[in-house]
Amino acid sequence: MEQPNYPNLIGDYHNSEDAGIYRINDETVIIQTVDFFPPIVNDPFEYGQIAAANSLSDIYAMGAKPITALSIVSFPKNKLKIEYLREILAGGMDKLKEAKTALVGGHSVEDDELKYGLSVTGISHPNDIWKNNGTKEGDIIIMTKKIGTGIINTALRAGFASEESLKESSKQMRELNKYSADIAKKIGISSCTDVTGFGLIGHLYEMIDTTNLSAILNFDEIPILPGTIDYAQMAMIPEGSYNNREFRQSSVKNYDQLSDLQIDLLFDPQTSGGLLFSVNENKANLLLKELIENGIDAHIIGEFVKGDNKIEIK
Repeated sequence: MEQPNYPNLIGDYHNSEDAGIYRINDETVIIQTVDFFPPIVNDPFEYGQIAAANSLSDIYAMGAKPITALSIVSFPKNKLKIEYLREILAGGMDKLKEAKTALVGGHSVEDDELKYGLSVTGISHPNDIWKNNGTKEGDIIIMTKKIGTGIINTALRAGFASEESLKESSKQMRELNKYSADIAKKIGISSCTDVTGFGLIGHLYEMIDTTNLSAILNFDEIPILPGTIDYAQMAMIPEGSYNNREFRQSSVKNYDQLSDLQIDLLFDPQTSGGLLFSVNENKANLLLKELIENGIDAHIIGEFVKGDNKIEIK
């Protein structure tokens, strides 16, 4: 699908960026994104919080500031009471307030399946935008938040998820990536993306796709939500995981040497996941320290080296 060449269009769907980038003038670009999905927790207020945090995440992953949002709702009014929808919208508004982002309207349709999310617009100076392909040789990989939300959600629907798993997963998904992005802005990074539907491998690959680099990922350093390993061993694997591995397994240098558990975790589709930072090795420990001291779950999980656009799992 091609479109005309717009001189002010800096980033669109071609380069797997987290959001579109359009230049308004020499001082300002706008960043636009949209995301929505069905409920992944039982509580409607928490669902609204998660969906809003997830939608806002792409703006933070671009190093930008969200300023406005539009609600997107499909609602089965013959199946659910309107109070349920009000709770969802209240949860979304709670996160928009925390993000200091104005809700300016929205659109709703009647549908058999409930879905909710936001279209978000952010702003930035052109020179301050983070792209996902600015990675440099020798950069360290820092990830915030744990992985496992897709597997835990599958376990929830099957009735196997524990209260601890659900509590930790929901808490993490409701956390805004604003605070880790603010710290990374202060210290300086090479590139950034967020870990969402394509799983850790899919989004990590986007950081080397247009470079002459490879990524070395230390599996034992990857943080995992409680219960995730147990559910994976019970075959609680979301459909999206199989799609992710089919699409990206050729990007993993030693894929054939990985265990089924490693594969299930690395390709697990995330909701409202953390940020992946590519940061100069001289700044990596400082960034990690600042993140942890500010209560952010952050870990060094690997490095970028000169190579052939492959991910190697250690």
